[in-house]
Amino acid sequence: MASKEVKSELKSAREAIKNKEFKEALKHCKAVLKLDKTNYNAWVFIGLAASELDQSDQSHSAYKKAVELEPEQLLAWQGLANLYEKTDQWDFKVELPNIYQKLVDLYASSDRKKCYEVIKKLSDSYQSDKDCNKLAKVWLQLIQLKEEDAVDKKELLLLWQEMTQLLSDCIKEEEQNNEVQQHLITAFEKSLLLIDPVPGEKHQKISADYIQYLSKLPQEETKMKEACESMSSLYPKQSYPLEVLCSHYLKTGVLTEDTVSRFSRLLDLAPNSGLGHLGMGTKALQEGRYKDAINSLSQGLKKTSCSTAWYSLAEAQVKMHRYTDSAASCSQGLTTCVSGDEELRVKLLKLKLEALVRSGGEKAADHALETFSQIIDAEKDLSLVAFKGRAHLNKGQVDQALKVSSQLVASKPNLDQALALRGLIHIAEGQQQLAEQCFLKAAAESPNCPEYYFLLGQLYWDMGEESRKDRSKAQTHLLKAAKLDPHLGAAFRYLGHFYREVANDRGRARGCYKKAFDLDNEDAESGSASVDLSMELEDMDTALATLESVIAKATPGSAKWAWMRRGLYYLKIGEHQQAVADLQAALRADPEDWVCWECLGDAYLNRRSFTAALKAFGKAHQLQPSSIYSVYQAAAIKQTLGKFKEAVAEYLQITAQQDYVPALKGLGECQLSLARSLMDDCRDGGAIDLIQQAMQNLFRAVELRPDLSCLWKLLGDACTAVSTVSPNRAQVLVPALLAGLDPNTQSHMQNQAQTLKIGERCYVHALKLMSEVPGLWYDLGLNYYYQARLPCPTEDDQNSQSLIQQKAQQCLKKAIMMDCGNHSYWTALGVISTNRGLENFALAQHCFIKSIQVEPNNVVAWTNLGALYLKKDNIELAHEAFKIAQSLEPLYVNCWIGQALIAERVGSYDTMDLFRHTTELSTHMEGVKGYAYWVCSTLLDKSNRDSELYRYNIVQMNAISAAHVALSKYTERIQSDPEAFIMLGYLNEHLQLKRQALQAYQRAVELLQSMPSTEELAFALGSYGRALCTSGQWEEAVKVYNSTPLQELSDLTGLALAYFRAGLIPESISAYERALAVAPSEKDKAYILTALALLQHRQGNLDSAKTLLFKCSVLKEPISESLLCLCALGLVHGDVTLSAAALTELLKQGSASGSVVEQRCLLTCTLLALQGNYSAVQREASRAVHRNPGNPSLWALLSRVVPRFYPRKAKGGAVAGHVACLSSMTQGKRALLYSGVNQLAVGRHSGEDGQRNALRTLQRAVLLCPDDPSAWAGLMAACHTENTSCYLSGSAPCRQGLEKILMSVVSEKVHGVEEIERPLAQTLEGWVLQQAVAGLVLGGQLEQAEALCSQVLNVSPEHPAVILSLRQVQCQRLLVANSGTVLPDSVLEQLSNAVMMNPTNIGAWHWLAEVYRSQGLLVQAVMSYRQSLQLASQLGLHSCQVASLLRLALLALGPCMANVPGDEWKDLVVEATTEVLKLDSSAVALLVQALLQYVTKMAARETRRLLERLVYVTSPDFPVTVVQVASWYLLRHLHAKNDEELINVLLQHAKKKGDQRLLEFHSVLASTAS
Repeated sequence: MASKEVKSELKSAREAIKNKEFKEALKHCKAVLKLDKTNYNAWVFIGLAASELDQSDQSHSAYKKAVELEPEQLLAWQGLANLYEKTDQWDFKVELPNIYQKLVDLYASSDRKKCYEVIKKLSDSYQSDKDCNKLAKVWLQLIQLKEEDAVDKKELLLLWQEMTQLLSDCIKEEEQNNEVQQHLITAFEKSLLLIDPVPGEKHQKISADYIQYLSKLPQEETKMKEACESMSSLYPKQSYPLEVLCSHYLKTGVLTEDTVSRFSRLLDLAPNSGLGHLGMGTKALQEGRYKDAINSLSQGLKKTSCSTAWYSLAEAQVKMHRYTDSAASCSQGLTTCVSGDEELRVKLLKLKLEALVRSGGEKAADHALETFSQIIDAEKDLSLVAFKGRAHLNKGQVDQALKVSSQLVASKPNLDQALALRGLIHIAEGQQQLAEQCFLKAAAESPNCPEYYFLLGQLYWDMGEESRKDRSKAQTHLLKAAKLDPHLGAAFRYLGHFYREVANDRGRARGCYKKAFDLDNEDAESGSASVDLSMELEDMDTALATLESVIAKATPGSAKWAWMRRGLYYLKIGEHQQAVADLQAALRADPEDWVCWECLGDAYLNRRSFTAALKAFGKAHQLQPSSIYSVYQAAAIKQTLGKFKEAVAEYLQITAQQDYVPALKGLGECQLSLARSLMDDCRDGGAIDLIQQAMQNLFRAVELRPDLSCLWKLLGDACTAVSTVSPNRAQVLVPALLAGLDPNTQSHMQNQAQTLKIGERCYVHALKLMSEVPGLWYDLGLNYYYQARLPCPTEDDQNSQSLIQQKAQQCLKKAIMMDCGNHSYWTALGVISTNRGLENFALAQHCFIKSIQVEPNNVVAWTNLGALYLKKDNIELAHEAFKIAQSLEPLYVNCWIGQALIAERVGSYDTMDLFRHTTELSTHMEGVKGYAYWVCSTLLDKSNRDSELYRYNIVQMNAISAAHVALSKYTERIQSDPEAFIMLGYLNEHLQLKRQALQAYQRAVELLQSMPSTEELAFALGSYGRALCTSGQWEEAVKVYNSTPLQELSDLTGLALAYFRAGLIPESISAYERALAVAPSEKDKAYILTALALLQHRQGNLDSAKTLLFKCSVLKEPISESLLCLCALGLVHGDVTLSAAALTELLKQGSASGSVVEQRCLLTCTLLALQGNYSAVQREASRAVHRNPGNPSLWALLSRVVPRFYPRKAKGGAVAGHVACLSSMTQGKRALLYSGVNQLAVGRHSGEDGQRNALRTLQRAVLLCPDDPSAWAGLMAACHTENTSCYLSGSAPCRQGLEKILMSVVSEKVHGVEEIERPLAQTLEGWVLQQAVAGLVLGGQLEQAEALCSQVLNVSPEHPAVILSLRQVQCQRLLVANSGTVLPDSVLEQLSNAVMMNPTNIGAWHWLAEVYRSQGLLVQAVMSYRQSLQLASQLGLHSCQVASLLRLALLALGPCMANVPGDEWKDLVVEATTEVLKLDSSAVALLVQALLQYVTKMAARETRRLLERLVYVTSPDFPVTVVQVASWYLLRHLHAKNDEELINVLLQHAKKKGDQRLLEFHSVLASTAS
């Protein structure tokens, strides 16, 4: 019964699971378990249902129970596997491989397919867990099952290969296990057995992997060798098995013949194999082939880094004495050395210590001591301790080294290394004998050590000449050292020294040096000595081969000696480019080698790279200042480049140290070249000084080397060079011995003829030394020619000059005989043949033609030929010759002068242009004088001013300045030509150079007075007198004019002007009357009558002056000047009618230009001001500016009149002054002052505009015109304005204490003004005093102000302005000291008297009115203001009238505001403001009217209208203060009427304008009303 129920429940459970009703299934299973607790299927179903319901714990328990009940049944194990795979729990993951393993065992006998799947899962699990051992076993089990299933060979091979791959990957990440290693080896072996074909690509790859794995297993050495042999036999072209074998042999150190053959085979297969080279290098090291070992090991280590190989390389380098390289190799070995190989590490450290000590140097010694400290138990190794001592010695620590030596001797007295160390210490201490004993003992203790013999040989060599020559010492020990150690290059180097210096055997010496250099390519001393000896033995091929071999191996910045020697070799054979490259490479190695820099400079110089050579020699001199060669070459290069001044400085630097003949020669040449350049520019004085210096320096050279012909030739050139200058300039200081005088005397001054004679002797001396040089004959001939051209006052001199000319001709014929192919010789002979005294024109023509035949492009010969034809009046041939010369050389000036002379003869218009072109090309005397003549002729002709030719030749070509410069040079050289000086004076007059014109005319008069030409003298005297008048020397001018015939109009008018300027007016009138009698034209008469009118006016004859001026106006040719004078006469005397009439007539003459426009505008403005039409003054000046915007004088005039007559436009006046300043520097100086005054009038200070303000402008004005007192006065006013601005803004003034300084400056400048301006200057001085006092008062310095006035009164006791200032200060002090004090009547009377003493001082009346007002005397104040108003009207001061009226209105407004009864004050306010508004629009007057309306009728609509006109009408002319005051009263008016709408409008306007004070005022009014 129970069994049936169990089956039924199990069936129901199975159906429920099938229908996924897992809970029902659990119920049925539990029912089964109640009946049978050991029912396997029930537990399995529970596990399955619980798993699906995610009840993993219940499922796990159920499956575990089922497994326990039936361990060999699959269902429970499968359920567990599924549960573990599904659930992510670490304990399930750990247990899962065991479940898989059980399933594998169960499936193996039942279901192989399921078994393989579970094995795959198990393999993945072990692989992820990195369990290599179990992974190997699983794969072996899988392969075994496959083999049982008899699968094919390919599948088995794939399984074995996959197994090798898996195990290989697993072993890479885990520590190796012997069992796993064996499994992997088995897998490789099985794979190799199964793979097909053999040999084949896959087989090769697996074999390589197998060998690679075996190479990592030391215990499998045999299998590794067998595998390598097998692979090598199968694949003989593959290098990999050999590389593995060679690597193994290198690690083990086994180097037999068999192993060496393996290395050889490897290199045959792979020539670049690092292992092959390392093996061969190690073998070479064992066999003592150190050089081959170094090469092979170095090449191998480039490919393969191996610590053992690094040690071998370091060892070989020590054997070859390459200690630095050895230390570096040891360092590399230590870097690659593995941590476990301690023995190799110690060996590397010991070898490094030895290498560092033997390499020497302090830095290496530091590293050696550091290395010593890294060696364990180093103190116990005596050899290492000895190296430690030598390291201390290398550092210079002798005491430390001695201490180490003592320790070694105490430990082992006869230790050879200790003895050697002691010997080295003795050498360091200078005890060579003791050092010798120590080295001998060390050699005795270790007779096979070459180092000790070398140290002995080196010691004997250094001990001196005697021990060097003793063959038993130095040579013997060096030979012994070289025999014991054939690689000791230092021993061979010293042997080379011995054979070269002692044995004098250059062949053996070269062999020893070559051997030393072959052993150590870094031994520059041996290499350079070997090359030098090869060159001495003329074995250039060997030397060059050595150098090229070194250079080929050299790195950048090394092998300096080789680069330098090859560079010198190339320099010697003329390959300069290659020499430069090599010497540059040498300098990269040592940039501080001054010798190398000099060699490079020579290379550049030979290559003609002068700038580069200059820099090279400069660097050499910088490194070695005592080297003369570099300075000399630099000077020579600068001389070649034409930088003669710099070259002279360099040469002088040399000659100051010593008498170096090449430097003296170069110095003389440069000074001579500089002299010639100065002479080309007609600066003869400087040229003579340089010629004199050149002669002195060249004579110094001649004294040192009289056998050098070139020095005598240069001396002759220097002496001959004086022929160019004027004879009176050619005064040369010549050494007495050179001049043929007593050598014991000082230098003698020689004239031109004497100097040329000395030059002749110098050329003769040069010819004695070298008589076959045609150039010397040519120079001598020219010297004779220049001597023949000198002036000859007597007949004997003329005969002598004829003889000299013949000598010159003979010398040049001699030169032509010696060298007929030189065109210069033919040209010179032709020139000499045309000279006066010979005049052989046929020979001259022949010579010029011959010169052209020799050199067709001979511009000089063609020009001379043209000049010859021109002299013979053959103009056509001359023109053709000059034209050919121009085509050959357009810049040659002489041919252009010839064409200009031809143009002058034929009357061509191009004459002046041709002469001008000659002056542009160069300074030639003939061209200069011709151009100056034509310029002066054109200027004298007044009728051609409007012609196109005049505008081009004179104006556009700037002819006056050009001719003046050229003629100045002409007169500098030719000082005996009166015509040139007259023309120069005339040009100077045109350029306003008064003093120079006076000097030129004076020189012309002096020259003409010794000549018979009376007409030219009269002309020169007239010009001289005119120049004297211009320069202000009136009395002297009168004398000069009276010395003339006085027949010319210009002389008479000049005399009249001189009389007038000298104060002799009657004489001047008489002279003008004489001039009037000889005046040729009506225009001239008009000018003379105008001058007479001015004289009559000066004498006070006003009617006569008017009569004369009226007489001018009725002439046929009236002049504008007479009308100008008539107008000015009316203005001066206040005759408006006369001035207006004259001005009207003047304006009828039509348009004017230049200064006439300015004069007319000034007269018109003055007339308008005289008529009281002040606004029209500014308009007239503006109108003139608009008509003539390019006239800076009109801009300056506009800026001048604006602040006085129309100050409202002061901003525009400042701009006008700025424009004038930019347009003209001449007008700009005064315009700056006017601009500053305008800025003062407009109130522009630095607080308002930091860049454009009155102070900065007037500072510039003072800078440009430091002698102008008005500029200093303006600066004083600007400073006062700045201080006032500071006081108003509440800040401290920055420019206090300047009043007295500026006042003293103005007083000083006033004394220097002209007499005509003296009254204005004195007025300015009084104003400055008042300004200074005002400044002191403003600063509260009343005592200083009073002291200043008292000080001035001590000098000028009756000065009314000073008295007034003093009274003002005293009054101020009284009022300040006693506030509210009533001044006594006596004091008021004194103040009134002081003001009365200054009747024209309007400011004084204003001040007096203020005093009366402060005392309550309003009637007296009104009278004072009326007095100032009357005075301003009389003086025509528009601004002062406005100021007086406004002050009067404000004074009257006070009683009105105080509600004083009566209408008289109101009437006065109305009267004053009305008059102001008649004169000008004034915001203050409008404000006063509005305030009066506010006082009288506050609530009236008119009150609001008047105030709103000031508040809302935006005008730049309305001051901000006026607007603000109007706003306050308008606000009070609106509050009184309670008009909220208009109040809001006003407040919005205030916010927009930023008027914060009005907003605060509104708050106060609102709070008061509430």
